[in-house]
Amino acid sequence: MVVLTMAIASLMGNALMLVLILLDPRLHRPMCFLLSQLSLMDLLLVCTIVPKMAADYLTCNKAISSTGCGLQIFVSLTLGGGEGFLLAAMSYDRYVAVCHPLRYTVLLSRRLCLQMTLASWFLGAADGLMQAAAVLSFAFCSAREIDHLFCEAPMLVRLACADTSVFEYVMYICCVLMLLVPLSLILTSYGLILAAVLQMRSNKARKKACATCSSHLSVVGLFFGAAIFIYMRPKSYRSANHDKVVSTFYTIFTPVLNPLIYSLRNSEVKEALKKWLRKCTNFRCQQT
Repeated sequence: MVVLTMAIASLMGNALMLVLILLDPRLHRPMCFLLSQLSLMDLLLVCTIVPKMAADYLTCNKAISSTGCGLQIFVSLTLGGGEGFLLAAMSYDRYVAVCHPLRYTVLLSRRLCLQMTLASWFLGAADGLMQAAAVLSFAFCSAREIDHLFCEAPMLVRLACADTSVFEYVMYICCVLMLLVPLSLILTSYGLILAAVLQMRSNKARKKACATCSSHLSVVGLFFGAAIFIYMRPKSYRSANHDKVVSTFYTIFTPVLNPLIYSLRNSEVKEALKKWLRKCTNFRCQQT
């Protein structure tokens, strides 16, 4: 019931964010377009993981086909990898907004925004396809019980009968690149933002700059903290119970928190939400 409640809240929150950005002309800006892609990724991630997880608990039938398992690995890695690069693109948006506000429309055009979004999806899909195909190519032992809530590459590799040391090394390198490359871009952007904020003489301008970046920094911390814990820990430090908790956190709880963080900290999103609620209230009053 807890999982289903959180999943429904995540679906409603991210769907509402998508609808607000689509319908409100004031939110037709690069940052909001990137935010809509983040909501779409969170929405798809919940739809990929939670329905099967909930069905397993309710029916006590915890079997999954090889195709279904491979699909879960591919989609979760596509969305996870894509989200990392999407957050890097959003950090560039924050850098331009704070450091070069007068050149915002020039440095972050719609074309560049679309290119960064497509690149995020493509890089995530390439990583997901490669890892899913490689994992499913192994021969698995007779005990095919995955000690996890859903199919995830590191957990499935443990069931392989063949020597997986080379694949685990390659997978580790891929995870390092997929996590540390966008994280380094994010840190570079915020390093430049911090330098610009320290040079500001007005306290009001500093507070405005910090408010501009705070919601994005919160989402970055939630996403990269969980992903690094899952994919970049040494094998000797891994625990099945810890992996379950962290996987639940970034597949269910983080998609719930993301729309809350942006709706509570973004004044434009809050105004659009209030406007939409007023319209709904007026519509109901007219009907009654």
